[in-house]
Amino acid sequence: MILSGCQNVDSGIGVYAGSHDAYTTFNNLFEPIINDYHGHAADATHVSNMNFEELECPDFPEDEKEMIISTRIRVGRNLADFPLGPGISKEQRDEVEKIVSGVLTGMTGELEGTYYPLNGMSKEDQNQLIADHFLFKEGDRFLAAAGLNRDWPSGRGIFHNKDKTFLTWVNEED
Repeated sequence: MILSGCQNVDSGIGVYAGSHDAYTTFNNLFEPIINDYHGHAADATHVSNMNFEELECPDFPEDEKEMIISTRIRVGRNLADFPLGPGISKEQRDEVEKIVSGVLTGMTGELEGTYYPLNGMSKEDQNQLIADHFLFKEGDRFLAAAGLNRDWPSGRGIFHNKDKTFLTWVNEED
């Protein structure tokens, strides 16, 4: 849980939860970190509204709109029946990949696309994903110290839609 921070003292956080239960079992450790990093106190509540039609998004002025080349929104989530990355087994990681890649390859319309498993990926696909700045790779010292690079590249992959506007990493970290 704290090994990454101990081995990498320049880490911004250095603490990884190995399971969902870690947040309650070790709440005296996690609560101050979460509050400091995210500004989210233990008694705070979060309201999720996934209806994009209710977003308040004013248009940018034309001069500012021209400066935007791309936007990235990162959401990291785990499947409820599986441990978090530091605690997941190879078999569980492979099962997560099977479940998530099945869902992703079943998408239709503007989200229809291709799943690329890292295990056995062709050099051509690898080069294209690198050129697109999509490929994640092994070697991050913080993730390695937290046990997140175990069994590389098994159970990991990348999905993107045809227009390359929607991307999902499977078992990269979360």
